[in-house]
Amino acid sequence: MSLIGSAVTFAVSLLVGGLAIFIAAAVVTGTRDYGHAVFTALVGAVVWGLTAFFLSWVPLVGEFFPLLAWIWVIRARYGTSWVHAGIIGFVAWASAVLVLAVLPFAGVDAVGVPFVRSLGAI
Repeated sequence: MSLIGSAVTFAVSLLVGGLAIFIAAAVVTGTRDYGHAVFTALVGAVVWGLTAFFLSWVPLVGEFFPLLAWIWVIRARYGTSWVHAGIIGFVAWASAVLVLAVLPFAGVDAVGVPFVRSLGAI
């Protein structure tokens, strides 16, 4: 993939992640700030990646550390409880899966939804 293709894929993925968090936060907390959601998606992706890189080797629970770190980012950015952050995370994940299932029909490729290896699995 070219540099421009990678940049477009990154941007689309970031905007989809931001949209998913925006939808989830609007449902759970009533917050309606898309810019805040996109930045949360960016920070969450970086924290997820770093946590996975450094802690995914831990037996049995290593794969859950990135998920907890991502929920922690949502909790910190939205100032909500762990339960509400978990709900936002779940609704965001489900929203992103739905959006990413539709994007290929529009000719757009996006990646980066946790626990979804490929859209063929949907």
